[in-house]
Amino acid sequence: MIGRISTDQIRVDPSHLPYQWFILSSMETMEELLERAEQSHGHMCAGQVLGVRMAMLGCRAVGVADPRGADRKSLIAFVEIDRCAADAVNTVTGCRLGKRTLKYYDYGKLAATFLNVKTGEAVRVVALDSSREAADRAFPEIESKYERQLHAYKLLPEDELFKVETVRVTLPPQDRPGRPVSRVQCDECGEGINDHREVISEDRTLCRACAGEAYYTRL
Repeated sequence: MIGRISTDQIRVDPSHLPYQWFILSSMETMEELLERAEQSHGHMCAGQVLGVRMAMLGCRAVGVADPRGADRKSLIAFVEIDRCAADAVNTVTGCRLGKRTLKYYDYGKLAATFLNVKTGEAVRVVALDSSREAADRAFPEIESKYERQLHAYKLLPEDELFKVETVRVTLPPQDRPGRPVSRVQCDECGEGINDHREVISEDRTLCRACAGEAYYTRL
C-alpha cells in the first residue's frame, strides 16, 4: 500500500487508457498540463513529462484534487532538483517559492514530496533510473534515446516510472506560508533577516553570509 492507495489502484495500463485521459478530479488532463508545462518552461522534454506525472500522482496520493483552485491552500511541494521536472511540478500544483508553498532542497535527485497541510499526509515520489531501460524496451524503433523517453514516459505505468514512499514532513511555523514570524538585523552587515534564519555566534546575531555560509564573494 502507498498511504491509502494501493499500487494496483494507481497503475495505468496504456493499452486500455490513452494518456490524454489521465485526470485528477477537477485537475486538467495530462495532455493539457503538458501543454501548459511546455509554455511555461519553454520546451518539452522527458523531464517535463516525468515532472507532470510525478505531481499528478503526488497530489492524488495525498487527496489534493484541485491544487491550483479549491485546494490551493492545502498543498506544499518539496523538490529535490533544480531541473526541468521542478518547473513541471510548479505548473501542475501552482506551488511557488514566493508563496512559500514550493520548497527546494538541493539533493540532485529527480524527486518531490507532496504534503497535504490540512491532513498531514505526505508522499515522496522518486523517478526510477530503470525507467530509462523501460523506455528503450517500449520504443526500440526510435533511434534517439531522448525521443524514446519522451514518448515512453507519457505511456508507461506509474510503477515503472516512480517509487512512492509514505513520509512524515515536519514543517515549523517559520517555514509555513504567511507573514514572517520574526525579523532581526545582522550585527555585521546590518541587513534584515526573516524567519529565524539568523546564526548566533559569540553572542552576536549574524546572517548566514556573515557567518561564513555565503554563496557569493563581495568585490
